[in-house]
Amino acid sequence: MIRLGLIDHELDNYHANTYLALARTRFAEQVTVAGCWALQGASGRAWAERNNLAWFDDPARLAGEVDAWAVLAPSDPGLHPQLCALVLPSGKPTFVDKTFASDLAAAQAIFALADRHRAPIQTSSALRTTNVQRAVAAAGEAPRHVAAWGGGRSFGEYAIHPLELAVSLLGPEVVSLQRRGDATFDQLLVGFSGGRTATINVHCGSSTPFAAAVTTATTTRWLPVDTAPLFHDAFAAVLDFLASGTPSVDRRESLAIRALLDAAEDPLARQAAVEVTL
Repeated sequence: MIRLGLIDHELDNYHANTYLALARTRFAEQVTVAGCWALQGASGRAWAERNNLAWFDDPARLAGEVDAWAVLAPSDPGLHPQLCALVLPSGKPTFVDKTFASDLAAAQAIFALADRHRAPIQTSSALRTTNVQRAVAAAGEAPRHVAAWGGGRSFGEYAIHPLELAVSLLGPEVVSLQRRGDATFDQLLVGFSGGRTATINVHCGSSTPFAAAVTTATTTRWLPVDTAPLFHDAFAAVLDFLASGTPSVDRRESLAIRALLDAAEDPLARQAAVEVTL
């Protein structure tokens, strides 16, 4: 039984509510949420009271009651370094919600801090563990090209999802990115090593389901994402990591995703492909 601590900016969000519900239902025999803390103290305490969950005024006190951490704040990645600095010194396995950090330098600093304290750490979006990855693994052929689609409120918050799909299938060896379109209908053309490619479509102005088209040496398959088990499967993967203390997501892929997001914000990427380096 894993005793899990939740750390957040504002606890009353979809991810915190969903993971707490899953912990108390489908995964009740594997994990218990032992307590929580948030930067927004008054609303965090109120959320904890509504959910009959122990609230701690100090994350250092909470550290003594937990075996592992979930750093959430999914809409506030700029706060992840601050939140991680509160929990990583405990040395306990820590999952950090999407998006890992607001830029590559911050992402590298979080990993470095975790390493200094020998704290196992992992991050991913919920699009890391879907039927798409399972279908590609079962087919046994390496992808040559991935086209991925997704929507959401904004490019900054939701572009990670189709990028997570592509990088999880093609790996961390990214080399270039070009961006076209506008803030409503964006498209990223991503180059990988060995001539492999990805096309990332982020359509924030319409209802666009998550999906991928995966091309191998012999065929192209259209694979809509089954969103019904999305957070169940994502949380199951988080618990597997927290229980084992061994990350299942290659941090090079997490850094590659952040590097691609950084490159997408480069004005030069609107004109031509820019080099992407880690």
